[in-house]
Amino acid sequence: MNGGPSPPAIKIGVMLPTFAATSGPAIEAARRADTVGLHGVFAYNHIWPLGQPGKPAIWPFPLLGAVAASTTHVALGTLVARVGITPIDVLLGELFSLDVLSGGRLVAGVGTGDALSHDEHVAYGLPYAPTADRRAHLGEVVARLTEGGVATWVGGGGPKTRDLARSLGATVNLWSATPGEVAREAALGPVSWGGRWPGGLDPAAELINELGEAGATWAVFTWPGSAEQVAAAAQHAGIVLEPAPPTAA
Repeated sequence: MNGGPSPPAIKIGVMLPTFAATSGPAIEAARRADTVGLHGVFAYNHIWPLGQPGKPAIWPFPLLGAVAASTTHVALGTLVARVGITPIDVLLGELFSLDVLSGGRLVAGVGTGDALSHDEHVAYGLPYAPTADRRAHLGEVVARLTEGGVATWVGGGGPKTRDLARSLGATVNLWSATPGEVAREAALGPVSWGGRWPGGLDPAAELINELGEAGATWAVFTWPGSAEQVAAAAQHAGIVLEPAPPTAA
């Protein structure tokens, strides 16, 4: 969009296509995101796609390790890694290792999980602790990540989880929030946004501008089919991207 006020300062990311049988498409998507200048690529932490038991889902940690080795500048992260799937020290080891492998490019998105992820735990015999216990475990993870200098987002959850995130210096990540909801939370502390791709260039550019004006530091879209679509929307919204040179296959 040409003319008018300066575009809001907001970074643009995309969820990788990880609900697949093989990792190749997700790694190639990350390479393309790096090449066209998107700011970040993110991976879900699900055992199966929500509501689709038995269908494939790529585990985020080895995938993001491959992304770190296949890209040069794009940030990479989990959105979000859930406490309770693995012991705290294992989760922290995975995240700190990714930060080292990527040269400090990790955005550690972490969360407690919710009712939508309960069945995954049950199906695999994993514990599903009460909410208060999961929040306490989350606090320990976030404290150690922020103390270690890792950029950390906390999945929004309820008010207590958001308050915990802010008290520990983490960014609150809001999923599918309206710009108005983003603005209310941004008045209290840093906020990033994640949600569905709006389905076209103009709607996506408009949403990017609305989220930026509301105070979101990031807008992370679900996978629309190509990194180029997201980059085009970002540029249409006036966001300056810095494409990286293609990496070797």
